[in-house]
Amino acid sequence: MKNQDPTNPLQNNELTTQLAQISTVSGIEKLNTTLGAISGQIDNSQSLQATTLIGHGVMVPGTTILAGKGAEEGAVTSTTPFGVELQQPADKVTATITDKDGRVVRTLEIGELRAGVHTFTWDGKQTDGTTVPNGSYNIAITASNGGTQLVAQPLQFALVQGVTKGSNGNLLDLGTYGTTTLDEVRQII
Repeated sequence: MKNQDPTNPLQNNELTTQLAQISTVSGIEKLNTTLGAISGQIDNSQSLQATTLIGHGVMVPGTTILAGKGAEEGAVTSTTPFGVELQQPADKVTATITDKDGRVVRTLEIGELRAGVHTFTWDGKQTDGTTVPNGSYNIAITASNGGTQLVAQPLQFALVQGVTKGSNGNLLDLGTYGTTTLDEVRQII
């Protein structure tokens, strides 16, 4: 409140206005403090929720498929899943798998898919039916509808190994794939 001049005292409406301004500023300060506390609680809750993903597989944007065969006699080659995220339905979806040198080892005609996230497995076989060697392979996915190319986001599988709380939120530790944010997870397997 301003210092009052005894010869010219404040009018009631001026006094009421100044009191309302003081009350508003005080209320905003309390609201900011409360919102800060709530935000901290939400961050802590999200960190706890993220830890439930440890040990689970997730599908995240990426192009890597791992193929491996156990050492025991008669072991079968297994591969990590791969996937695609489509914003629109597609009448033709094709997955092309290449080796580390960029050579095509297999082309999979997936066919028609609705919009959304889809996961697939590859049997680890090349086009000629032979099994691929252990290693890392890349996936490229094309999608079209009525001959018009669509955006097809390839997805790779990763195992969540830990959670790190960073300044920009929680980061999932995906081992050799690095880290990613929770909003990059398209599917939990």
